[in-house]
Amino acid sequence: MGLLPDDALWPVAVGLATFLLLVDLMHRRQRWTARYPPGPMPVPGLGNLLQVNFENMSYSMYKLRLRFGDVVGLQLAWQPVVVISGFKAVQEVLVKCGKDTADRPWMAIYEHLGLKPHSPGVILAPYGPAWHEQRRFSLSTMRNFGLGKKSLEQWVTEEASCLCAAFTDQDGRPFRPNTLLNKATSNVISSLIYARRFEYDDPHLTRILDLLDDFIKEDYGFIPQVLNSIPVLLRIPGLPGRVFPTQKAFMALLDEMLTKHKMTWDPAQPPRDLTDAFMDEMEKAKGNPESSFNDANLRLVVSDLFTAGMVTTSTTLAWALLLMILHPDVQRRVQEEIDEVLGQVRRPEMADQARMPYTMAVIHEVQRFADIVPMGVPHMTSRDVEVQGFLIPKGTMLFTNLSSVLKDETVWEKPFRFHPEHFLDAQGRFVKQEAFMPFSAGRRACLGEPLARMELFLFFTCLLQRFSFSVPPGQPPPSDNGVFFTITVPQPYELCAVAR
Repeated sequence: MGLLPDDALWPVAVGLATFLLLVDLMHRRQRWTARYPPGPMPVPGLGNLLQVNFENMSYSMYKLRLRFGDVVGLQLAWQPVVVISGFKAVQEVLVKCGKDTADRPWMAIYEHLGLKPHSPGVILAPYGPAWHEQRRFSLSTMRNFGLGKKSLEQWVTEEASCLCAAFTDQDGRPFRPNTLLNKATSNVISSLIYARRFEYDDPHLTRILDLLDDFIKEDYGFIPQVLNSIPVLLRIPGLPGRVFPTQKAFMALLDEMLTKHKMTWDPAQPPRDLTDAFMDEMEKAKGNPESSFNDANLRLVVSDLFTAGMVTTSTTLAWALLLMILHPDVQRRVQEEIDEVLGQVRRPEMADQARMPYTMAVIHEVQRFADIVPMGVPHMTSRDVEVQGFLIPKGTMLFTNLSSVLKDETVWEKPFRFHPEHFLDAQGRFVKQEAFMPFSAGRRACLGEPLARMELFLFFTCLLQRFSFSVPPGQPPPSDNGVFFTITVPQPYELCAVAR
């Protein structure tokens, strides 16, 4: 068959353009409904993709908020999106309207990993019976293995001692702490999932962390957003592999660990870890097609808990040490409180939090100031909802601008400065503020929050009990501006850890 002559191409081109315009108008028709949130004018086909800086999302959303207010309507290609900013609006969406905003939009870029829409898991699962079942399982299993009990606390404290030993090996020389922090927090979550910890020089652990670091970086930026918004592009042969070269390798490594673990599983014995507990549930659910306990979902749950459980905690600790070398007066006050309550020999315990208000204030202020998950995880409305007087239709993706809550100028005295007094009253007692939402809020609040809080307190207190941290001699003080890679990480920095 020959090519169409030039004069026959015009009707085809006009017809195609008309079709695409009609499809575009159909998808943006809700913007013209009464009380729909205001926002920038979208471009046909692309929507507002070119008007959002996906490599600095929090600043981009900050500018949109200044222009349009706390509830802003966007269009990412054909996906309607509403950005919610400010403490009152975010609280209204996540808490007051929590049941109707707890759904998740499907991320098309994960199809190349073998995931399918409506896969349960924990983080990306749609709101429904399967998600409820998996969240209940994850929470109850973590409690059974010691979350809130002495056993897991001892587990974290022993890992903190290993971390301190690794810091001691640096012998006061300048070094970057991130890798050691990653290894310590990874061991905590690995012990919970696989009943195994790794020595810090184990090449298998290094491989896991290298792949995970690349995995996270691949998920951010303009290209992944375009592919999510226009998923037909993922059908281009070879494109997902070129854009996301690491993600399959990371999942394959987790699969390999699961396969080895299954070979040593004995259903007649009490479960050693979360993976064993999941396989016990799979045995009970055999023959029940409604159950979410299956091999595919075990893979998802392990991936969710491993990635979320390690990265956010280690990044927060990296911010904590950076802020201590930039604010030596704060570091001294924390150490004075540690010396008064613990001395320099006894290991910290979670029960010590009640007698260490300044240390608690500093840890909370690190989380507020670092703001490591500025946009949270996207939500989606499962029915029409009203927020701040605006009507948000069913099926709309929601970006909850947690950064605008943690730095809300109507709530915090010094929102853009590191100021531990945000969490202290006039008498120096610790006060947790309602606008403190680093773990989000409502039905989709981070299920790992209790474990993260335990790790942050025990690791941070152990480190400051044993070491004084400083900027290496001859180096300028590092910046406290973060770099956004899905999460906000500190710019690379070195410190010296000198034994006290």
